[in-house]
Amino acid sequence: MGRAYQNRKESMAKTAGQKTRLYSRYGKELYVCAKNGGFDPDGNLALRHMITKAKKDQVPAHVIERALEKAKGGGGEDYETARYEGFGPGGTMVIVDCLTDNGKRTFTEVRQAFVKNDAKLGSPGTVGHMFDHQAVFAFKGEDEEAVLEALMMADVDVADIEVEDGIISVFAPNTEFYKAKTALNEAFPETELEVEEIAFVPQTMTEISDPEVIAQFEKFQAALEDCDDVQNVYHNADIKA
Repeated sequence: MGRAYQNRKESMAKTAGQKTRLYSRYGKELYVCAKNGGFDPDGNLALRHMITKAKKDQVPAHVIERALEKAKGGGGEDYETARYEGFGPGGTMVIVDCLTDNGKRTFTEVRQAFVKNDAKLGSPGTVGHMFDHQAVFAFKGEDEEAVLEALMMADVDVADIEVEDGIISVFAPNTEFYKAKTALNEAFPETELEVEEIAFVPQTMTEISDPEVIAQFEKFQAALEDCDDVQNVYHNADIKA
């Protein structure tokens, strides 16, 4: 599984334009969480997690508040999820998760990102079986045995624990997310969880070392991230620059 969490899409808040897209995506997710589960974070774990995640990515408070107020107001956009799977440059496997109020527009934009970048869009299930839907946590540390013991004492079903470069990565079934997070917070209250999310983790990695293929893959990723409806991009590329 290796550095699977590191191969997830990193925060896009690098330029003004990217910040705008990042805020828009969090706004959509917060809106959907609030509409589906209620506006009180204390009673809506998904919303509470999304607010925490947004704050970690430095999303301004007014963006979060506006999304919640919009959800309280009723009406508004009717978002639905859309997932696309396929193969990226270099034979990599890719899953693209979207939130959209116009499925045809989203499909067209995602398809163009594939077509124009030496990638192939497949049908549902094309590569999904090669990813595990897991809760992923990463934090600084070296003692994986202590972490495993704490999780087992809390009866958490742990899939894997790895230590690399002073970072402990914990992988568990996605249904164990809140149970695992609570156990980690209680056992290691001084430890900050640098990654805490539910993600599609690749079962195997595909190494890319050819500079041209690397450049093509990065262009492909950028094209997907430029699509306003794309929320997350998961892949199994192991880039060896």
